Amino acid sequence: MTTTTREQLNSYGAPYLPGHLGVEILTLSKGLVESRMSVAKHVMAPNGYLHAASVVALADTSCGYGCRAALPEGATGFTTIELKANFLGTARDGAIVCRATPTHLGRTTQVWDALVSVEGSDVRIAAFRCTQMVLWPKPKA
Repeated sequence: MTTTTREQLNSYGAPYLPGHLGVEILTLSKGLVESRMSVAKHVMAPNGYLHAASVVALADTSCGYGCRAALPEGATGFTTIELKANFLGTARDGAIVCRATPTHLGRTTQVWDALVSVEGSDVRIAAFRCTQMVLWPKPKA
């Protein structure tokens, strides 16, 4: 599936984890993905704070969709091979937003950085980096 618009990605992700968490892609281009997720009970930890896995899911989804939009011609897809998150804060209500940008767009790997923050403020929630391996068709034997 070649998905290139934010509307297509929002629809594509709806039955999967991004849809279940309420991830919404706001901006999509080869060099930028902006996304949003409402802070609600289903993305919280039992202690009443935003669950770290929810933040990682928002950032990883944003970077993954950016990777998809920036795949080299002929590539069949990608898979995440490494990710790292540094948590800097949290949220208990409202929404969080993510801004993902590429650091490296290579033929075999891509590296994306993402910053997650509280919507409408400068409060940072997490700094995230991931590496994706670009997948190519297998040669016919």
